[in-house]
Amino acid sequence: MGRLPDDPPLFFAAHLFVCCNRRPDGHARGSCAAKGSERLRDYMKARAKELGLPQLRVNAAGCLDRCELGPCMVIYPEGVWYRIGSPADVDAVLERHVAGGGRVPELMLPEA
Repeated sequence: MGRLPDDPPLFFAAHLFVCCNRRPDGHARGSCAAKGSERLRDYMKARAKELGLPQLRVNAAGCLDRCELGPCMVIYPEGVWYRIGSPADVDAVLERHVAGGGRVPELMLPEA
């Protein structure tokens, strides 16, 4: 599945989805929200604005089905998944992946 020649232009150059799913306390898989993803999403939104990153959207997502590895996020259109456990991780993703066009291998989630 990829973009077709007649598709309209992308509305956002990058769309970042941060899992903010919350499962009940003690759930075997855990949840990204219980691991601080909501706070990290808010930080990511503010930091992206500070960095002046154009055509970027940071959104909360429901369950991305990888909470046991989280807090997790995915960036589209590339479909690259990251574990973001701290503001420093968020900075690395924004600076190296979004602004720099590279990747942050040490934060990338393994294949499903």
